[in-house]
Amino acid sequence: MEISSRQRKIISIVKNNQPITSERIADTLNLSRAALRSDLAVLTMAGILNAKPKVGYVYTGKTSASSIIAYLQNTKIKDIKAEATVVDENTSIYDAIVNLFLEDVGTLFIVKDGFLTGVVSRKDLLKSAMGNTDINRVPVGIVMTRMPNIVTVYDDSTVIEAAKKILEREVDSLPVVEKIKDKSGTENYRVVGKVSKTTITKFFVKLCDMVEGKHEDK
Repeated sequence: MEISSRQRKIISIVKNNQPITSERIADTLNLSRAALRSDLAVLTMAGILNAKPKVGYVYTGKTSASSIIAYLQNTKIKDIKAEATVVDENTSIYDAIVNLFLEDVGTLFIVKDGFLTGVVSRKDLLKSAMGNTDINRVPVGIVMTRMPNIVTVYDDSTVIEAAKKILEREVDSLPVVEKIKDKSGTENYRVVGKVSKTTITKFFVKLCDMVEGKHEDK
């Protein structure tokens, strides 16, 4: 992460006057608060500055590189996850293919009684459609990858953990699940989202934009 000259001035102002509000920082630099939003967002995101509600900004003493690494290691899946496309395992392969294209996704998560039982990819469905399978009659549960051979992540998993699992297992998407135990103590998994290569790519692009000062607070 490269610190711009204006960001260095902001750090210096905060160091010498902390805690200090964004209004005072803007006045010192003879700028508007709006003009400083992206700089303050980057410095706060990087952990160089800390924003204290009703108090102002303080300097943490951290370096930019170590702060970015810490940010990546601590960003949780719940902060970036997307909505998962879920179908029942009795859904026909044909209807599963229709869902795949209507939702514009590469992976469907299969459930029974509301709990995760399998995953089916675009490749799995393509193989079925090209073979001798009667896709209008055969349920998607026949061609899916079943539990426990499914890699999952949780809301409190980190982005780095998810990225490593996607690379190691060479899959496009992982289900984000919550673990639920029934009365007998059996563990079931409810799908609460997904994280995919696209999701993680969007996260890194946004992070790069923030580092470069292109991010704007809304």
